[in-house]
Amino acid sequence: MYLTYFGANSWLLELGQKCILIDPWLVGSLVFGNLPWFFKGDKPPALDTLPDKIDLILLSQGLEDHAHKPTLEKLDKKIPVVGSTSAAKVVEPLGYTQVTLITPGQTFTLDNQIEILALPGAPIGPLQQENSYLLKHLNSGTTLYYEPHGYPPTELKDYAPVDVAISPVVSLELPILGSIIQGNKTAMQLAQWAQPQVFLPTAAGGNVEYQGLLNSVLRTVGSMEELRSQLAQHNLPTQVIDPQPGKRIELNLLPQVA
Repeated sequence: MYLTYFGANSWLLELGQKCILIDPWLVGSLVFGNLPWFFKGDKPPALDTLPDKIDLILLSQGLEDHAHKPTLEKLDKKIPVVGSTSAAKVVEPLGYTQVTLITPGQTFTLDNQIEILALPGAPIGPLQQENSYLLKHLNSGTTLYYEPHGYPPTELKDYAPVDVAISPVVSLELPILGSIIQGNKTAMQLAQWAQPQVFLPTAAGGNVEYQGLLNSVLRTVGSMEELRSQLAQHNLPTQVIDPQPGKRIELNLLPQVA
């Protein structure tokens, strides 16, 4: 398995012979609601790149930092897309020819090689349930779990152990409203439930520069070092890796013993 991190929530997963682009923000700025004064993110120019090979685009949410319209407009519209209900609503008007909406409990299989199971993800407001995903390479059995807001579902325990988990390790908190990303509260719980060999942080990394009103009041709580300490205290062997943006990393995984 190979992974390349592009900052924020953007990942390229190479699993078997397939390349899956997850929640891509690859070009331009990240702006919520077309209001740069409220929130704007910019990545280093070196990360403004489109991968040469993409077999599938996988979207967990319809928010701009998961379904980034400027990026999706640049990509080949013939690439199959799998996403949550809100993500599908963003992608379909852009002209993509193969859009598959899946909800928790449903699966999608890519070319008889990779099974993607949707699990419950983050609640966005009282009525909107987003997705997390468990990906499985059918030949080797290698698995990866992805959820970008820190909401591991209890169902994840039924699929443990997984090989790799990608999820936040820090929390981003707003005054009065509380956590909008709650990795600091749930990363250890995820590790206990999923028992991954490798844990890779997402959401808050990638040398991204943020500005705007929202960013000025956000507070970051937690760290990778704190998670590593918690894992050691609980005698869990999970390795926490800090991915370097734009660097392709190889994960040499051991066969899991269920």
